[in-house]
Amino acid sequence: MGAATREALASTIGVLGALPGTPELATGEQLLDAGRVIGGSAQLRAALADDSSATEVKTALVRSLFDSFTPDARALLESIVAGRWSSGTDLLAGIEEVGIRALAESAPTDVSLEAELFAFERAVDSDSELELAVGSKLGSSESKARLVDRLLSGKASDQTVAILSHLVRQPRGRRIGELLRFATAVVADQAGLLVATVTSATPIAAEQLDRLGAQLALRYGRKLRINSRIDADLIGGVRVQIGGDVIDGSVATKLNDLRLQLAR
Repeated sequence: MGAATREALASTIGVLGALPGTPELATGEQLLDAGRVIGGSAQLRAALADDSSATEVKTALVRSLFDSFTPDARALLESIVAGRWSSGTDLLAGIEEVGIRALAESAPTDVSLEAELFAFERAVDSDSELELAVGSKLGSSESKARLVDRLLSGKASDQTVAILSHLVRQPRGRRIGELLRFATAVVADQAGLLVATVTSATPIAAEQLDRLGAQLALRYGRKLRINSRIDADLIGGVRVQIGGDVIDGSVATKLNDLRLQLAR
């Protein structure tokens, strides 16, 4: 992500934070809708990401195309196109992230979008047919979205369904696991949290996870939400991933390192 893109994204996140009241569910949904519309037209994407085009021209284009959107959705889109993006791809990524953040803000306080997204990630990891159904390049994006809706209707929040439906419609070359981890990280960041995925060969006691979480929170200076998963291939020990950081103390990794040392 280039400096221009980081600045444009930070500016629009600031606009989101300054909106009066809590964003509506529709605001986040409409931003993601706009991302798919813009993503489906190379000409439109280029026009909105063109730094040489006057901001007034781009915001007028947004107003004409998305005049039925909520005032908040239009304000956020106008802020996005007013920014300088390193590329049209970055523009789409920015719309997507702000849309997910708006959905996170609209969620009821008793709903954990991170937990719902992680639950779906675990379901995909444990079911190769489901992974293929939602992550394959084959099949229509709309059929994937309908599958998500059918699987999660009444079991997850409208916000989570909206996020997942968008991701399977517009993966932009990303694998389903990467999509889910990205969305979880964005939702957590909007709540002021980091997500730590703790993988172990066998279940870890809640007390141990709490102690690990407290230690990691001190190390990173932020509150953490811990997602726990089981992978028997680790043999023993744990692997912790926080964003791009990986702390790997698994037996499998230690054995592999030893094999590499012996092979030298």
